[in-house]
Amino acid sequence: MTDTRQSIVDCIRSEPGIHFNALVRRLDLAPGQVQYHLRIILNDDDLLREHLYGKTHYYPSSVAAWERRALALLRRETAAEIVSYLLEYGRTDPATVADELDIARSTLEWHLSRLTEQELVTKEWDGQHRVTLTVERPTELVRLLREVDPTLFERMVDRFTRLVDDLLEE
Repeated sequence: MTDTRQSIVDCIRSEPGIHFNALVRRLDLAPGQVQYHLRIILNDDDLLREHLYGKTHYYPSSVAAWERRALALLRRETAAEIVSYLLEYGRTDPATVADELDIARSTLEWHLSRLTEQELVTKEWDGQHRVTLTVERPTELVRLLREVDPTLFERMVDRFTRLVDDLLEE
């Protein structure tokens, strides 16, 4: 295996769930170069590719399906903050989460729809149509959050999105 391919494989194994653009940035290679080598690696090696919510993520094949989806979502700073908040404070209503994290309610709902769809968070309604949020599999989520450390670029994209949301609300 070439040095370039080995560095791609090593990066994917050390950061399961890394998405294509982060892989390109991390390795400081041209996108076409990474695409070329990934085509060969994915045919020969023990790696998987998955598309989720507009991004392509890469994993060692040993990573279970639920964990792959969880890692993909937790690599997004806002989603990780929502899960972290719920892990720390327990059952909480969406308005409190949005206020405490200083994000627009629409941004929270966008992330919650994905987090609930992938079974990381549960929305529960009481008899008076009030919603409460809880995390599923808290022990596993704590472990995965420790593995995920969003890059500066990913944090900047999330913060820019929040800024735009705040401006549109005003």
